[in-house]
Amino acid sequence: MSDESALLREPWFDFSRQREAGKFGIWVFLASETLFFGALMLTYTVCRIEHPGAFAAAGRETNIWYGTINTAVLLTSSLTMAVAAQAAEAPVRLRRLVLAGLIATALLGIAFIVIKGFEYREDIDKHLVPGAGFALPQAGAQLFYGFYWLVTSVHAIHLSIGIALVGRLVWVLLRHELPLHDNPEIEVTALYWHLVDIVWIFLYPLIYLPGRAS
Repeated sequence: MSDESALLREPWFDFSRQREAGKFGIWVFLASETLFFGALMLTYTVCRIEHPGAFAAAGRETNIWYGTINTAVLLTSSLTMAVAAQAAEAPVRLRRLVLAGLIATALLGIAFIVIKGFEYREDIDKHLVPGAGFALPQAGAQLFYGFYWLVTSVHAIHLSIGIALVGRLVWVLLRHELPLHDNPEIEVTALYWHLVDIVWIFLYPLIYLPGRAS
């Protein structure tokens, strides 16, 4: 059985059509995710315009060091994912380089989640969870932290899904069950991973920079 026959799935009878459909599908999915996060950011912008002082005070309470380190971690993971994707597309298939890039990407993703866990622990200790006992007196500050907890947890869920997808690729590559030739799986996973990273790049200034300049 050829590599293409092994990868062919119903209802497709031609591998090239299946590949194009997979790429089209991920772009549609990424567009829907962009709309979702865009709506959240628009809501944040409206609330920040209504409560500029409260958002500045709340922003100063975030730990910019955790945020900056995690930004560097995700940017590095985008690099390692790009290396893996390019190695998979190279004329001479560089399976070991693909594996190394994917493993590094997954480990960096896990590092992000761990660092975020420490940051959440600090936020809880500082009573920065909206609700009874919230530490800041400004009403708008609870809106800021409501946004903070919502978008960072949703982002962490998306990143965890990405880690699982990358881990699956590593597993099937190690078992030699994933041919690299003309296979969209690594490219599709890379596109998803890069979207998650781009979302964080937009979230970073919204969460960690308000009130820092004053």
